Amino acid sequence: MITLGITGRSGCGKSTVTAVFAGHGVPLADADQISREILLPGSPLLPALAERFGADILKADGTLDRRLLADRAFATPEGKAALDGLTHPEIVRRIRAAKQAAQEAGAPLFVLDGAVIVGTAAQAECDRLCVVTAPFETSVARIVARDGIAPEMACRRLNAQTPEAELTAQADYVLHNDADLAALQAAAEQLCSALQTEGGASHRF
Repeated sequence: MITLGITGRSGCGKSTVTAVFAGHGVPLADADQISREILLPGSPLLPALAERFGADILKADGTLDRRLLADRAFATPEGKAALDGLTHPEIVRRIRAAKQAAQEAGAPLFVLDGAVIVGTAAQAECDRLCVVTAPFETSVARIVARDGIAPEMACRRLNAQTPEAELTAQADYVLHNDADLAALQAAAEQLCSALQTEGGASHRF
């Protein structure tokens, strides 16, 4: 089974590409969703986070005050490292569980979808990496339309993310979202088909 990581900067069209793979029945794990799930009430991570960053990061109803946690964790490099050290192993554990289920089901291809894969523990879980790119102005317009924020805020958000050149330098496949939606979908269809065939062929042996 081939594990493909699909990543890209905000507003690049990554979800369009992922939807094509899902439409072909490829099992998926969403790293961004997993990173939210591990912070839900009842998660064993919450007491560990409270111990490291202060009991008051947990509200009376057991939910996490994400803003307060972020303020404290990102205040220092040590705080950020401590947060990653607590959360990353649990994210990877869940990714591996999803991969194993896909493999046991005989899937030739598995997709890990995530905004932040490059440079994290999740990258080691991928056999190959697909990066979706889009012109800066296009991404800004998409973020504005999707999130209802000002163009300046969208620019700031993009500028804070890993530069596109750094992502593409790590990529096995680059899908350029610089034409219309149909062109991006067609490129994703082609890649999905090729990888499913390749994964299926090695599976048969």
